[in-house]
Amino acid sequence: MCYIHVMSVIQRIDVFSHELNYAHGDYVMSGGRTIRSLLSTVVRVTTESGVEGFGEVCPLGPNYLPGYAHGAPSVIREFARALIGLDVENLGLINQTMDAALSGHGYAKSPVDIACWDAFGKLVGQPVYTLLGGRRNDDLPLYVAIPLDSTEEMVKHVVARKAEGTRRFQLKVGADPHDDATRVTAIVDATDANDFVVADANCGWRLQDAVIAARLLNDLDRVFLEQPCRTLEECLIVRERTSLPMILDEVIVDPQALLRAYDAKAMEAINLKVSRVGGLSKARFMRDLCEALGVRMTIEDTWGGDMTTAAVSHLAASTDSDLLFAASYMNDWVLEHTAGYSPRSHNGRGSISGVDAPGLGIDVDVTSLGQPLFSVDARDQ
Repeated sequence: MCYIHVMSVIQRIDVFSHELNYAHGDYVMSGGRTIRSLLSTVVRVTTESGVEGFGEVCPLGPNYLPGYAHGAPSVIREFARALIGLDVENLGLINQTMDAALSGHGYAKSPVDIACWDAFGKLVGQPVYTLLGGRRNDDLPLYVAIPLDSTEEMVKHVVARKAEGTRRFQLKVGADPHDDATRVTAIVDATDANDFVVADANCGWRLQDAVIAARLLNDLDRVFLEQPCRTLEECLIVRERTSLPMILDEVIVDPQALLRAYDAKAMEAINLKVSRVGGLSKARFMRDLCEALGVRMTIEDTWGGDMTTAAVSHLAASTDSDLLFAASYMNDWVLEHTAGYSPRSHNGRGSISGVDAPGLGIDVDVTSLGQPLFSVDARDQ
């Protein structure tokens, strides 16, 4: 029998969208993929008692991962009505209901799951990080992505972020391997022994170029190689030819993929993107699995603003500090702020949103989102 607390049942779901503009001009990745602004989808879940929870998803363009920004609201519309009347505290049933209504499309289910965690925390008077296992970090080590550009511009960007206190730099590579090696070498020279440098191809190298790049970078200290090729099998071939520590990102889409990569001894760390795996519920499971396996993690998302950053902060805050490689505060990367630019970064570290406030600990300015694209309400059924 499933028991429902009447005051915590979902009465209404509102779906909004708004633009997020990159704060540093052009965000360039391998393959000429360039981002200036992205469409973010925001979900508000309202319970019978009037408690509101918020979640956000922002795919990184249409050709990064399966997931399309303009498609997210349409996907949510497919299963939203099936969630009316469910208890936000029953996250297992909510995710089961979404999966039963529509296969796949985890990125679009993610903001609904996050919004329910936010409402759940508010209903029980606890921060989300407490519900995710308890706070184990008071602040978080942050990384910043450095867009693919000339060596001079990338070094300039790194030096500017280093002056702000950042110690972890994710360099976008995946062009000509010799040019990429020049970029990475120059940035290693511009940083010091306390800094980490990640060469991230975002699947952009063909296997031959990835092997060349790995050979050229192999003797550089403090350099990690991230997702050089599109498939796990190709990444394994590169790994056999280098002693650089490997980080996997785009191929880690679910627990099965994580276990396959771990069994193949494919990596020292992964990037755990909340929306890519379907929300905080599934990300928590994969986080716990990584902790059991001893795999280090960067906890982040594809893109987003204050709401995405808040969700990341709570998952990272409840993660074993020895296994937390870094987190990303995407609200530092965009110009728009829907929740008062909270949580905030300082000197390369990230604060936890709301600290002891219930839910995600943020106050969302709903007026900044405009009118909902659509709403589903129990009173309309």
